[in-house]
Amino acid sequence: MKQFLSLLFLLVLFNAGAQKSTASKQVSTFIIDAPQLKASKKIWVYLPKNYTTSTKKYPVIYMHDAQNLFDATTSYVGEWNVDETLDSINAQVIIIGIEHGGDKRIDELTPYKNPKYGGGKADDYLDFIVEILKPKVDATYRTKTNAKNTAIFGSSLGGLVSFYAAIKYPQIFGKVGCFSPSFWFGRNEMNDLLAQTKDFHTKVYFLCGDNEGDDDVIRDMKNVEHWVNTKRCECKKLNKEVIVKGGQHNEKLWRESFKKAYLWLF
Repeated sequence: MKQFLSLLFLLVLFNAGAQKSTASKQVSTFIIDAPQLKASKKIWVYLPKNYTTSTKKYPVIYMHDAQNLFDATTSYVGEWNVDETLDSINAQVIIIGIEHGGDKRIDELTPYKNPKYGGGKADDYLDFIVEILKPKVDATYRTKTNAKNTAIFGSSLGGLVSFYAAIKYPQIFGKVGCFSPSFWFGRNEMNDLLAQTKDFHTKVYFLCGDNEGDDDVIRDMKNVEHWVNTKRCECKKLNKEVIVKGGQHNEKLWRESFKKAYLWLF
């Protein structure tokens, strides 16, 4: 029996290693030091299909959890198909995907500590993006560098940190994709931050499902959107709320919603 289990284990490893990447040829990766996080980060880059034959500059979207964006072999429970989706509409945008730090993911993507889950290192994570990663990206690729053409996008804790980034760095991030945001994580602290923030001009796409397993997701998202609406006239149409019937807290919801969010933001 032990020999059979050992053989089965080796077979699983062989099959996993034999899987081919599902990332498109427009996707590449590089490693960069992140001194704020005392780590190195693997960065995934998606370039438009016409990038090499063009001289134009492109807007940029910074996205979290890069392992789940482009490649089924690195994803946790399914990828977003970001590259295939953008290829299908000939999107004129650069995607910068930042791999999460594994067991450090909660630390990186949360601005405040939670009594049960810890966390609270998002300032370091965002400082890395703004001070190290974005200058590297802008120096390496043909990018439109202003806030109007720079977005930050994520789901769950990635949705939380993306919205937080727009408050902390409004001069950097002019657009936010906020999917299934975990505003419950440090809810009181977030409410205090909103109360202290006088201006907010960022364009935001809010999305969640009505079957995410926690009614607080919708309630918290609506509360934040209401706050956004108090900061500017709704007639400017700088934010959009989408609640997907039957949508659950998973990659399927985010994958199927990504194209509409991208098209609305840009």
